[in-house]
Amino acid sequence: MGCEQYKPRLSSYVDAELAPQEIGDVEHHLQGCASCSAQVQAQTRLKREIRLSGMRYAPSLEFRRRVEAQIAPPRHSKWFAGWIPRLALASLVLIAAIAGWNQRERRADPILAELVDVHVATLASANPIDVVSTDRHTVKPWFQGKVPFTFNLPELNNSGFTLLGGRVSYLQQQPTAQLLFEIRKHRISVFVRQDQSSVHLSAGESSAFIIRSWKNAGLEYFMVTDASRQDADALVGLFKGTS
Repeated sequence: MGCEQYKPRLSSYVDAELAPQEIGDVEHHLQGCASCSAQVQAQTRLKREIRLSGMRYAPSLEFRRRVEAQIAPPRHSKWFAGWIPRLALASLVLIAAIAGWNQRERRADPILAELVDVHVATLASANPIDVVSTDRHTVKPWFQGKVPFTFNLPELNNSGFTLLGGRVSYLQQQPTAQLLFEIRKHRISVFVRQDQSSVHLSAGESSAFIIRSWKNAGLEYFMVTDASRQDADALVGLFKGTS
């Protein structure tokens, strides 16, 4: 099946409106199609930004009362002429506030939002993991032939972390190994891809997520999690100590 058979279903996939038998079919296609995968990520990012923008913008009670007073129809007969421009002005103020927040986040780090999007979309998926295993010697070989590089996984014995498995994802349309870990019921995504020298992201936060990044042996690593900073740094240390 070509992309034209899947593109009409991508929006329904993002909104979790597909039948269970269709979800697996679409996800199988996304693993081998960078174009459709990028479209899904863009739609997921847009959906998340709209949701978070509404949560971030919380006008004060005084501001709300001023807007309500401005758009309330006057009692004289010519109320309609003044109501329209006032409502338009209030709408523009709200739109400008939302747009301004989005632009600030994008300027701060363009890849940060994409990392969170892929992590959230993975956890929301009916089938978040392609290779399900707690054994690093099973998960690592699974990626051979699926990504154009190899990498090492840390030994997790007595660390508190559990390897759940992995899947192939895409960051900036580049094939990426996405590894899922768990600690105290918190999920952690670690993304591994070939080093992109134009990307410089060492650490950060976005909403409720911790972001970490490091480079080693021609590879680039990104971490996204809602676990504590201490847990995030501990797993980074385990990766860096892997030969």
